[in-house]
Amino acid sequence: MVTQPSRIHALPLVAMLVSVLALAAAGWSWSDSRERIRDLKTELGRRLAESGKEVSEAHLLARNADDSMRQVSERVAHIESQMSTSQQQQLALESLYKDLAQGRDQWTLAEIEQVLLTAAQQLQLAGNVKAAIIALEGADTRLQRLNKPQFTALRRAIASDLANLRAAPSLDEVGASARIEALVAHLASWPLASAQASEAVPAPRSMQTTNFGQELWAELKHLVQIRRVEGNEAVLLPPDQAYFLRENLRLRLLSARLALWSQDQGAFRADLHAVLVTLERYFNTRDAGVADAIKEVKRLASLQVAIKLPGIDASLAALDAYKGNP
Repeated sequence: MVTQPSRIHALPLVAMLVSVLALAAAGWSWSDSRERIRDLKTELGRRLAESGKEVSEAHLLARNADDSMRQVSERVAHIESQMSTSQQQQLALESLYKDLAQGRDQWTLAEIEQVLLTAAQQLQLAGNVKAAIIALEGADTRLQRLNKPQFTALRRAIASDLANLRAAPSLDEVGASARIEALVAHLASWPLASAQASEAVPAPRSMQTTNFGQELWAELKHLVQIRRVEGNEAVLLPPDQAYFLRENLRLRLLSARLALWSQDQGAFRADLHAVLVTLERYFNTRDAGVADAIKEVKRLASLQVAIKLPGIDASLAALDAYKGNP
């Protein structure tokens, strides 16, 4: 019986304890929830702050990227402008080089034309084959240095004319002229036939005699002189006529030299024939100088001075064709 009231009084205490525990548990739960909420808020704030920082950094990076892109675009535009300018300069240089090359070609062709015309004049007026050959060889060398296919036809024409000139008969006009000048220089030293040394025929003397007639006859024989002159028409010339004879001979030799340069075969041989006749008729042919002169005149008279020389028409025609259609 005593135990029941204790049990009755213990029930409210237990209930109270349970309530307290429940309240404590609820308080602890609320406090814990509050702490969690606060932590969540803190974490959320932190994450929001970090997110905002990342966004700011992203915006900064985007701005930097935009700036970089703008700088790159500006550099690309500048490079493209430089490339365009460089291409224009290259085109201008190519055009200038082309103009210079054409100008150089035209200048070279003008020089070659002058050379060919000079060679043609040398052939026509003086018959100077060597000078013409040298001129054509020089022109071909200039064209070879240019090394351009458009000059092939011109070089072929020059080669053809060179072959014809080298195969043409040659005459040493300078040498022949010098030989004639040598004859003129020695002309004054050739003795005339009338100036030959007299050959005296001594009279044989026998034993001395007192006969006056015999002595007189002997003296007369000493006074008689016998002169031997080559040729059937030898004449004695006084000094003044001998001067004109030598002058006439010199003029004949000079006339032969002019005929040589003008390639007048008839006049050349006629003048030398007149010189030969004069030497043989009026000069002492037994003299070594006169004999050598006669031989030299005969050798000169045998020269063929009228030579038909080839021209350089092929080269001139090829040059005109190139100028008409470069």
